[in-house]
Amino acid sequence: MRATDAGCDAFQIFVKSPNQWRNKPRSDEEAAAFRAAQEASGLPVIAHAGYLINLASPKEEVREKSHASLIDELQRCEALGVPGLVLHPGAPQDDGRDIGVSRVAQGLDAVFEALGPGSVKVLLENTAGQGSTLGIDVAELQRIRKATDHRDRVGICLDTCHAFAAGYDLSDEEAYERLVGEVASGPGLDVVAAWHLNDSLYPLGKNRDRHATIGEGEIGLEAFARLVHDDRFKSLPMILETPYGDDGLGHVRDLATLRAL
Repeated sequence: MRATDAGCDAFQIFVKSPNQWRNKPRSDEEAAAFRAAQEASGLPVIAHAGYLINLASPKEEVREKSHASLIDELQRCEALGVPGLVLHPGAPQDDGRDIGVSRVAQGLDAVFEALGPGSVKVLLENTAGQGSTLGIDVAELQRIRKATDHRDRVGICLDTCHAFAAGYDLSDEEAYERLVGEVASGPGLDVVAAWHLNDSLYPLGKNRDRHATIGEGEIGLEAFARLVHDDRFKSLPMILETPYGDDGLGHVRDLATLRAL
């Protein structure tokens, strides 16, 4: 696997193309082969949902497609033995954030009820706050969780670039503790299932989701040192979504940078 070749301690996958509504189903043989390889590697795995999914969309057709696609991806995760699926909450556009939060919660409930019992959690990801995108802060993620009837099946994935873009100055220890404190007093630290470690190409609070190589962006190495030394998150997978680089070794270099901290 690419993850073992790169020396990873955890990895993230797409269970289908992230830019298409539908893909051909995985065979039982493919699922078994993945399970065997992942078990042999001993590496924790999570998945990232497709980018087209928007449970908050003002368009009923898009919401219906989003429901079907999310059901499909959660079923694929179940078959592959992947315990969590990272999901961008969605964007309600001109309909407003309150309606958007309600739509996402109702959409998640509809998906879970259609699936029946299952072990895979949806991991709502904080966002940079571009446009009407939901999830700009921990409170909004918690509003979605509290509005669902299945909050035990909804966790959180925190992204450093998104948090910085949304105004959390992770380079400052006090601001970092504010973010962690919002999690602790809201959904709870035990609800956080993973981190995405990405530096930011743009300055603090610009609401621009553009990832940069660790230590070469606006967040800075001190913030990442603080995070990787934080015992509250030591058992969680921390996933790089940084640039590959022209030689494809960007993640290898970023891993070395993080481990040197």
